[in-house]
Amino acid sequence: MSDKRKKTKVAVDIKRGRKRGIPRRKVVPVWRGRRFTASVSGLILASGMAAGWWLWNDGTVPRLFEKVRWGLIALSGEAGFRVDEILVVGREKTSRKELLEAVRLERGAPILAFDLGEARKRIESLSWVKTATVERMLPDTVFLRVEERRPMALWQVNGRFSLIGWDGVVILKKGIEKFADLPVIVGKGAPEQAATLFGMLGEQPDLMTMVRSAVWVGGRRWNLRLTGGIDVRLPETSPERAWARLAEYDRTHRVLSGGVKVLDLRIPDRLILRKNPVKTLRQGKPGKLSPRATGRDT
Repeated sequence: MSDKRKKTKVAVDIKRGRKRGIPRRKVVPVWRGRRFTASVSGLILASGMAAGWWLWNDGTVPRLFEKVRWGLIALSGEAGFRVDEILVVGREKTSRKELLEAVRLERGAPILAFDLGEARKRIESLSWVKTATVERMLPDTVFLRVEERRPMALWQVNGRFSLIGWDGVVILKKGIEKFADLPVIVGKGAPEQAATLFGMLGEQPDLMTMVRSAVWVGGRRWNLRLTGGIDVRLPETSPERAWARLAEYDRTHRVLSGGVKVLDLRIPDRLILRKNPVKTLRQGKPGKLSPRATGRDT
């Protein structure tokens, strides 16, 4: 078949196909295509985000939100959501005046305007307060629960005394006269170690009542001063075992009531003691004292 006849046959087939209802292929405009639509949508979204970012950084949106928030708070106050009562649980040492100044809340103020987190921080900054909980009890009550520090000892440093709690934090530096019966701890870093020390001493309650002071030596170990001026030197390692050993020695041999001046427990399983010097009258010269025996380490 010649080329001319092939072309004629193809043309006839095309005409017949049109007559039989075969649809023509539609041509979609560029602006109606999926890619074009997606691109335009992305551009609009990016423009909106950029405008929002600009408004936010400009402060317009935050100011608008803040204005709306305070408007709602004002309406809530008019609806009866106002502070009428403050309930406090756990307060003993903290003064009422200090606590109210830290709360910064007056009767009749809108209760929803009260910032609980900031109030809690201010309350926990008070010297006696260890932890605090602040809650709203709608519609008109604010509830405060405080856990106060428990006094543990007086800390002497550079010739000055401070009252410290069981968490090692300084509670007071003035007006501590009423706590003069507490034991005294001495040395840099002593407050951080004192809770562990007194926990250990409490395991032997009879001896614990005799402790008057404790010196933190070289950041490593403790020396104790007991009633009667007896010095007890605890070891750096396993001081609880040495303390229990001393309690046993005293129960069986009454070592603390025999004129002892120093008890050295730093050597494991051994007790080295030094007694007070004994003084007697010199012969021929009444009224004058002279040392007779100074004792020895055993």
